[in-house]
Amino acid sequence: MRIEFVEIANFRKLISTRIGLSADKTVFVGANNSGKTSAITALRYFLVDRERTSFCFNDFTLSYWPGIDAMGSAWEAAHVAQQPLPESEWDAFLPSLDVWMHVEENEVHYVQGILPTLDWAGGRLGVRVRYEPKDQEQLQKDYLTARSDARDLQTAGAALAQEKGQEAAKFQVAIWPQTLVEFLQRRVTRYFTIKTYVLDPAACVDPQHGRAQPQALNGSEPIDGDPFKGLIRIDEISAQRGFGHAGESNMDDGEASGSASTSRKLSSQLRQYYKSHLDPYESPDARDLLALKAIEEAQEAFNVRLSDGFESPLKEMHTLGYPGVTDPKLNISTRLRPVEGLNHDAAVQFVVPIRAAGAPINLYLPEDSNGLGYQNLISMVFRLMAFRDSWMRVGKAKNRTSDEAIIPPLHLVLIEEPEVHLHTQVQQVFIRQAHKILRNHGHLGAGSDFVTQMVVSTHSSHIAHECNFDSLRYFRRLPASEHAIPTSCVVNVGQAFGDEQETKRFVTRYLKVTHCDLFFADAAVLIEGPAERILVPHFVNSHAEFDKLAESYITWLEIGGSHAHKLRSLIEKIGLTTLVVTDIDSQDAAGSSAVPVRGANYTTRNHTLKTWWPEIADLDALLDKSEAEKSKAYDAEKFMLRVAYQCPIEIDFKGTKTEALAYTLEDAIVVSNIELFATLPGGGLIAKFRSDIDNSVNFSALSAAMKETLKGGGKAEFALDLLEMDNPSDLKPPKYIREGLLWLAEQLSRKQTELGLVTSAPVKDYTEAAAEAGSGDQVAA
Repeated sequence: MRIEFVEIANFRKLISTRIGLSADKTVFVGANNSGKTSAITALRYFLVDRERTSFCFNDFTLSYWPGIDAMGSAWEAAHVAQQPLPESEWDAFLPSLDVWMHVEENEVHYVQGILPTLDWAGGRLGVRVRYEPKDQEQLQKDYLTARSDARDLQTAGAALAQEKGQEAAKFQVAIWPQTLVEFLQRRVTRYFTIKTYVLDPAACVDPQHGRAQPQALNGSEPIDGDPFKGLIRIDEISAQRGFGHAGESNMDDGEASGSASTSRKLSSQLRQYYKSHLDPYESPDARDLLALKAIEEAQEAFNVRLSDGFESPLKEMHTLGYPGVTDPKLNISTRLRPVEGLNHDAAVQFVVPIRAAGAPINLYLPEDSNGLGYQNLISMVFRLMAFRDSWMRVGKAKNRTSDEAIIPPLHLVLIEEPEVHLHTQVQQVFIRQAHKILRNHGHLGAGSDFVTQMVVSTHSSHIAHECNFDSLRYFRRLPASEHAIPTSCVVNVGQAFGDEQETKRFVTRYLKVTHCDLFFADAAVLIEGPAERILVPHFVNSHAEFDKLAESYITWLEIGGSHAHKLRSLIEKIGLTTLVVTDIDSQDAAGSSAVPVRGANYTTRNHTLKTWWPEIADLDALLDKSEAEKSKAYDAEKFMLRVAYQCPIEIDFKGTKTEALAYTLEDAIVVSNIELFATLPGGGLIAKFRSDIDNSVNFSALSAAMKETLKGGGKAEFALDLLEMDNPSDLKPPKYIREGLLWLAEQLSRKQTELGLVTSAPVKDYTEAAAEAGSGDQVAA
């Protein structure tokens, strides 16, 4: 048994999203404000916090608020006209979570309460958990009453204004509630609750264009109780772990839990673990007898000392006439509880071994004296162990009467942003070991009777690159189109390459080696080699016209032109705006590398230009491409790709105007800065280019000379030498790089506007209301 996928609908910016879960661990990745937090929050609200009802109205997708208001207006219009009220049509607006599981036929005893038909014989099962009105008629009635009261108060205020000689039209006060949305922003928990429905596996269909297609309920009746009780145990480690203060758990049953209220302090977690699994007073067995005997002896000895110590004070009380002959006498005794020994700041200490006078000794520091990174790591690991042992009923937990009769066969663990305060290497170790810790029990391991699925959301590229692509779920931001606000969809990164296993293997290994942050960026720049990797970001930081790029999240990925196209499947799958800065790589008819020349029937050796975009091999056609033709719009995926390669420029070389064609980044930089390099001091390639310029009679000779010069290598050193220029802005970027970077800056500006990260005009009615209450990813959307 395992959870195959979940479908989240109408929750913040997740309008209709399917998220597949891996058999062991699933990692949510994506840029900021892409919906990762919304997904984890939805799982928490629907599965962990069902009884606490953590919802607020801002969890309803923002683009549906006008429709909800229109429904309220229709109620009010019918009420004022004394006509029958229209039926409420809530289904399209309600937040919901569909949980789809794969269950074997021999596991039917776990799922009897959610079987769609009596002849079900194993396979897929689905349950919908939905946040919906408790009583739609009562909600209508109370809203209309509130609106009537608001209108009456407004009328009374206007009448009062007239009595005082004021103009009634100017006496307008916004009296709550003005709309149904405004009413529910204060009252949603009073009128809404969580209900659960059984879904039909036969009606489950695949997403279309990245959007899930949840089935309609068609009048289905909700089922009673919690359908996951005895089926799924759910624990959570929230991102809000209370660092910097010693918070205590508000749980009093001793059960380890993933709620956000659980203390991060190890001493608190040890007390909870002790109560659940080790307390000798809880159903003692033979191994507890020695501990109980020692406690009893210590208690008796302490009682004797208390009696002796209080003998004198108690005698003094006789002078006050108490206790009298008929009054009960005082007796002072103690009760030792071992768990109280952990209830102090020094219950957990760190041992610091030192040497004093040549002898080894140990010094002890309380846990708060350790770094936040170690505190976080120890806390999370111990909580994972506590989750596992509570699930498996280790120790005293197996005798707790409050537990279910059977152990749930499925354990779902949610971990939000484990990288907080963790060093990068520790992040990698944690994500490698976390699932192993959850399975480290005699009944678990590699067995299939009990299944553990771990879901992690992260902003860390180090965590993402430690995982297989098959476990990554990329949250992709979609611009506003048919919806009023931007939304998100989820991409299974492992399926980005289809059957191209060789390409998948190359990209996986390459990204692990480069350790780039491709899955968290706003845009990607694929560059040719080390010189471009050094100089292109340098151009961005040195020229004010690229300021937009300097303030954006861009991943710079160094990959040669012969390999850039291998990233095509991944780039197109995740829909990431991408600029490819590459070389034109001209070759003659014999296939040998050659300086680009028009009309010579030359072609390009660059696979990206030949097979990805613009899918042209002819050199003359490439040189004649306009800037607009170098970009490709993926309309269905709503993102853009652009290639930037050496293009013709007009220069004046020694008094002769000519069309200059460059071959590599280095000669393109020289061509774009002829006057600068003619006098630029320096050695290496700088000195050689200075000599080439001085000794060449025309540009054709200069082009041939530079090609010979570059055969000697030193490109990376050349780039590093250019970084030492006194005034970096004196070095102009080649035209093809400048135009590519300006295109990317324009795309990012447009994308930010579409995603709601930059507001072109203020929208007061809804966005301000949402921001006041706060609703995670949705507010920024």
